[in-house]
Amino acid sequence: MGTRRTRRAAVAVLAAAGAAMLSSCAVPGILLTAPTPAPAPVAATPVEPPPALAPYYSQVLAWGPCLPLADDDRERELFGAPGVECARLTVPLDYAKPEGRTAEIAVLRAAGESVNHIGSLVLNPGGPGGSGVEMAAAFAAQGAAGVFDIVGFDPRGVGKSTPTIDCTTDAEWDAARAESLRGLVAEGTAAIEARARQDAENCVQRSGGADVLANSGTRDVARDMDVLRAALGDEKLTYLGYSYGTRIGATYAEMFPQNVRAMVLDGAVDPTQTAAEGAIAQMAGFQGAFDAYAADCAQRADCPLGADPSRTTAEFQALTRPLLDRPAPVSDGRTLSYSDAVTAVIASLYNPAAWPGLTQGLQALRAGDGTPLMTEADGYYGRRPDGSYGNDQEALMVVNCVDGGPMAGAAERADLQRRAAEAAPFADPGLPAGDGALDTCAMLPVTPTSQPHLPHAEGLPPTLVVSTTGDPATPYQAGVDLAAALGSQLITVEGTRHTAVLQGNSCVDSAVGAYLVKLKVPTEDPHCRFADS
Repeated sequence: MGTRRTRRAAVAVLAAAGAAMLSSCAVPGILLTAPTPAPAPVAATPVEPPPALAPYYSQVLAWGPCLPLADDDRERELFGAPGVECARLTVPLDYAKPEGRTAEIAVLRAAGESVNHIGSLVLNPGGPGGSGVEMAAAFAAQGAAGVFDIVGFDPRGVGKSTPTIDCTTDAEWDAARAESLRGLVAEGTAAIEARARQDAENCVQRSGGADVLANSGTRDVARDMDVLRAALGDEKLTYLGYSYGTRIGATYAEMFPQNVRAMVLDGAVDPTQTAAEGAIAQMAGFQGAFDAYAADCAQRADCPLGADPSRTTAEFQALTRPLLDRPAPVSDGRTLSYSDAVTAVIASLYNPAAWPGLTQGLQALRAGDGTPLMTEADGYYGRRPDGSYGNDQEALMVVNCVDGGPMAGAAERADLQRRAAEAAPFADPGLPAGDGALDTCAMLPVTPTSQPHLPHAEGLPPTLVVSTTGDPATPYQAGVDLAAALGSQLITVEGTRHTAVLQGNSCVDSAVGAYLVKLKVPTEDPHCRFADS
């Protein structure tokens, strides 16, 4: 569950700090490669789809080269690797009108070994807006297939799938990121809402109609995933979902519990929280990660925030707040805004491995150079070397709107800004909170298709939920609660990072590997730990 609002994300630091749910790309291990006896069958029998959907469920995927999907050199390297192939899955745009307009879901597969082959392992990296196609290609490049075919798909509206959610041009993105936060606050409610209304109209027109947006929620993604399961030839789904991908997984478990073989949900989104509650929890999580970074930084002679951990938030504010009026120069001619600086820091707080780069970026900023932090912010926003952007930010906004809708009133929205500043003072710009202007989400012609609730999935086989104690984007307790709701075995991981599976922790990976391959569920929480925690 992300809280950023596209196009005008810079209007409030809440947007910059409202968590990117995109998990950092996991580093596959070898846990899926060892031959093993075939797992015991799951007792429940898959339910036949309604007759009107039968043509979708029975379709045969036409696999071919992935290179035509590539938009840049990095994608060309991933998609051109040996052993990967791509196809398009046809699904109804509106499942209530299966004979109407359709959508095409981009799918990438890396075939596993034929000996002891189990089936497909379907991946989702998070978001909303993350590309499963890219994630599967990255996993394949690390040799992670083994007894599974590694399969990733771009959810409807995302990335390589069509029609694609598109709200903002590349030039508009650059302009919005560079805009003065102080100037936006001074514009007032009427002007901000007029912009939001125009942004919403652009979103409808550029995406191909209001029906594209209205049918982009997680419930429809879960339906698509069941069609994909059938098209892949799998009687049961084996699924690994990170971050927002846990929402997809939990929704699928509710809708199709009898179709699940195995499911691992890592970095759980709290299914009971409203958008406001989730935003505050994330802000508090990022403050905790910032404090952990600052304590580590303070032990080093070159720390740009000083040697006193109790002063690092104040030092950070003193370093970044001047950007509100004087953006820092960047080597390519752009300037680093306050919002982009905070975004870059948040992007670096997902994993301690990024902390040295954050220190270098803050050192450069103290010397007057915004280039390193701008590079980090560009990566967060998906800005390519040629200046073009992917659509993950637009998709994040629209999917969250469809899943939960805007906050109810102006007082609630204004209060959220105040509470966000209190929860994460490092990201507080020190400006008035405003009076709760409506954002783009509130202007979109969509009706929420779900509400916050604990999922109930009667007949669901044993599943795993992995939750990290210091996860800044998806707080630990959300995983505890989701595991209890689904009857899943919880794996607790000590650490300060977002998600844990296939990221170099042998305790986590051995438990997850034994489950995915052999359906062996741990008898108790193994309580794993990252060495840098």
